[in-house]
Amino acid sequence: MTTMTIDRKNFLRVVAAAGAGLALGVEMAPPGAAAAAEFSPVAWLRMTPDGTTTVMVNQSEMGQSITTGLSMLVADELDAPWESVRFEIAPAEPKYYNPFWHGIQTGGSKSTPTMGPVMRKAGATARAMLVAAAAQRWHVDPKTCTTSEGVVTGPHGQTAHYRDLLASAAALPVPAEVTLKTPEQFKIIGTRRKRLDLTEKTNGRAMYGMDVKVPGMLYASVEKPRQIGGKVASYDASGALKVRGVRKVVQIGSGVAVVADTTWAAFQGRKALKIAWAPGPNAGLTTEAIYEKGRALVKTPGAVIRNTGDAKAALAGGGVKVISALYETPYLAHAPMEPMNTTADVRPDGVTLWTPTQAQTAAQKTAATIAGLPLEKVVVNTTFLGGGFGRRGEIDFVADAVEVSKAVGAPVKVVWTREDDTRNDPYRSGTVSALQGALSPDGKVIAITNTTANASVFLRAAPQAVKNGVDPGALRGAADFPYHVPNVYADNHIRTDVAIPVGFWRAPYANANTFGTESFFDELAHAAGKDPVAFRLAMMEPGSRPYIVLERVAKLANWSTKPEAGRARGVAMAKWDDGFVACVAEISMPNGKVKIHRMVTTADVGLPINPEGLDQQMESSMVYAISAALWGKITFADGAPVQGNFNDYQVLRMADSPEFVVDIVKNTEEPTGAGEIGVPAVAPALANAVFALTGKRIRTLPLADHLA
Repeated sequence: MTTMTIDRKNFLRVVAAAGAGLALGVEMAPPGAAAAAEFSPVAWLRMTPDGTTTVMVNQSEMGQSITTGLSMLVADELDAPWESVRFEIAPAEPKYYNPFWHGIQTGGSKSTPTMGPVMRKAGATARAMLVAAAAQRWHVDPKTCTTSEGVVTGPHGQTAHYRDLLASAAALPVPAEVTLKTPEQFKIIGTRRKRLDLTEKTNGRAMYGMDVKVPGMLYASVEKPRQIGGKVASYDASGALKVRGVRKVVQIGSGVAVVADTTWAAFQGRKALKIAWAPGPNAGLTTEAIYEKGRALVKTPGAVIRNTGDAKAALAGGGVKVISALYETPYLAHAPMEPMNTTADVRPDGVTLWTPTQAQTAAQKTAATIAGLPLEKVVVNTTFLGGGFGRRGEIDFVADAVEVSKAVGAPVKVVWTREDDTRNDPYRSGTVSALQGALSPDGKVIAITNTTANASVFLRAAPQAVKNGVDPGALRGAADFPYHVPNVYADNHIRTDVAIPVGFWRAPYANANTFGTESFFDELAHAAGKDPVAFRLAMMEPGSRPYIVLERVAKLANWSTKPEAGRARGVAMAKWDDGFVACVAEISMPNGKVKIHRMVTTADVGLPINPEGLDQQMESSMVYAISAALWGKITFADGAPVQGNFNDYQVLRMADSPEFVVDIVKNTEEPTGAGEIGVPAVAPALANAVFALTGKRIRTLPLADHLA
């Protein structure tokens, strides 16, 4: 458990974990007495005679510390000294594709659960071969040898450093199967380790997309239509071309690009453009129209996503108390700290990209298509990411750079402004949820129904995953809650009537749906006259993983004691994959505005790899989720997003940040990852705290819209 009161230093650390990718710095182990060739039995690691073990990480580093976590898995199975371990970001090549995703390198926020077994096996394979090489040298059975800190020890006390065994190990066949360690044998996994990328970040050598510079590089900024889906009808570039430093003006698929010697010149030239826009499919669209249609949809049957028992019959049964409520969540932008950017060099013989991407393979394919070249002619250099949250899984900013570079015949860095980023985002979809619940005379939940209406990310990003009208993500948060309810019915309407692109936003679907379900369970608890924590515990098996999570968070938050005068607490739970989280928010409302004093979170994400990284992930999740819950919203007027920058799309500032308490459950279940799970429970915990303090039930986010 960690308790942290946010001061300037810690606030910057949390924000870095929420939205910044950091770079690598490690100390090298001393070189061995004998030189040898490098040893790389599998694609995922490389050992060199200087004693260094380099882990090839195929997952994008955006501040979540995956480069450290995956390296820890390799190092533990390899029994390598931690100080000798470093990492490299793997290039976009088939041998580095994630085997879980079938031809994709990274994605889905499943880095640890999908690549964890791969990395552990890589470390164990190298270790087995090094042991075999030593045993062969000593003419002993490999089973009689042990390893520790990069040294093999034989049955008679013989020792050999890994660095002295590289050449002989490299000559051995790679075993198809190896034995992995049991949790009792872990030496590195589960311990707190400093991030491998920390040194380079603190000394300023970290390379983000914004830091890339290549010889002969030009800079570009693209004017895009304010109305989503609008197109260029005509444009006059004469004013832009008069701006000092502007080289060219070219039209590309997303708008009109101004190419210049500096970013500043490109921005100034862009302001001098005169463009006539043809309206898109969203002409006249307003926020109210979107939600008016959503409210109508949830009154009608949708595609069934869960049907357990007979919820409708239970709701109609005699003697039950039926509660109904409508919940709504807004469209949200991703708002990573580093705006979208990519540097592209398109040549007749190939393309080189430098890009902060979560989608290396998609970026590679897009560049190849635009350039008209084979896939293998496109090199993708993945930089560190200044925040991702799903936004950098898109390829629109990559396409901009490739198109402009191709048009001007030179390397070009395209940099989006903050307004470009906010107004051209594939947003988190707005959602309308109609819930009903039935309480038995003794106050138990016997039935829940939930009809939701939202746009489908999968229909846009992976339409093959949507079958018979069922969105594979629609269940998340809507009906996969961690409680036992005998009768559950949930259905979903995919919104195809609104031409606003939507994308994966941290904890997709669950980030919106959980606000409705967990607020509604709170309503049911109060209707039943029961304590919200006790009410939830009664719906779970004692001793089960979610039960333990809720029990622990209640204890840490002092739930059983009355908060000081003027304060109240709210609780909420969430499930993500096979992990569970519970959150308690303690608030007051001076001058009618929410002031968060303390956020307590307990999470069970399976086997903890690096507790230090998990703490940072949970803290950063809460920072991100608090911003969305209190202020986050994207609204539309005449089909155009209204908000553009942090002045009207507010995020949590240091002065408003509460004390964070993070508690990670230690167990040996398969790790689930922690990038998503910390988000969904925050908004309902805050809304439930507002109700506990004021008696006012807020069913539409953001909270600030309803408070003074």
